[in-house]
Amino acid sequence: MRKRSIAAITAAGIGAFGVYLSNRIMFMKLKDPKEIETREREAGFYDPDLYLQMIKKEVRIPSPAGYHIHTVFLEQKPGAPYMIFCHGVTETKINSLKYVSLFMKKGFNAVIYDHRRHGDSGGKSTSYGHFEKNDLKAVVDCLIKEQGESAIFGIHGESMGAVTMLLYAGSVEDRAAFYIADCPFSDLTEQLSFLMSKSPRPALLSKMALSLAGSFIFLRDRYQIRGVSPKKAVGQIEKPVLFIHSRHDGFIPYHMTETLFKMKKGPKRLFLPEEGDHAQSYVKNPEAYSKEVDLFLKEFFYAE
Repeated sequence: MRKRSIAAITAAGIGAFGVYLSNRIMFMKLKDPKEIETREREAGFYDPDLYLQMIKKEVRIPSPAGYHIHTVFLEQKPGAPYMIFCHGVTETKINSLKYVSLFMKKGFNAVIYDHRRHGDSGGKSTSYGHFEKNDLKAVVDCLIKEQGESAIFGIHGESMGAVTMLLYAGSVEDRAAFYIADCPFSDLTEQLSFLMSKSPRPALLSKMALSLAGSFIFLRDRYQIRGVSPKKAVGQIEKPVLFIHSRHDGFIPYHMTETLFKMKKGPKRLFLPEEGDHAQSYVKNPEAYSKEVDLFLKEFFYAE
């Protein structure tokens, strides 16, 4: 009787710990949208009045997972190519506006949207690219429906947005003319292991915790975290990819992008700026960033 009680208590404890760990991953605390707007406005990347004056169309795109994706089409020049922007985890589409400005100066129109569970989009959990890649396809489909089958577009992704983009291009459809992957991780399991390695707990405990979290995420959200792996998808991408990653990124190690670059076949470029922490390559190196994009576009896009 006592053994059964101990077993029951142990099972309950493991279950509670599994729920706690999976919650930490599935429901990472989001930034306050108002604080994001304030931060971007103070940095000079978001002007509310200018944004209101821009020619735009807001669309609620149905997600294959059963919610709506809040999307904004920004058109400065009819018939011009488009850039679709995928923001990082805990951010919103407002964070994409600095890149919108950069590419509009280069003659592009833009599409920004909120990932599932972020900003004004629906969805209950974050899956770091697994479900998000299918939402990106829904956004692409909507753009093509609006602009026609001849629509030309590139995709820019930052952090989780870059992972989403690479998974879309390598395992869903390679539909864009080119891709720009800014600071992606190469594999979710490896990324979580890296973050756990920074904690004081022993390595064995971290490995067991990750395995437990993965099991509970599968039970609760029906996907395997080991399947969220851009390095398994990048070899299937035929279109050009520009990989960008700050060397001093303390959240996602830049060597993950080096791995992806090496595994990508065909047309590609690599830019590893010295300045900036995670997702700060453009903020800290705006001129060099813009120049690298120009070189990439000249070699692989305008040359076509």
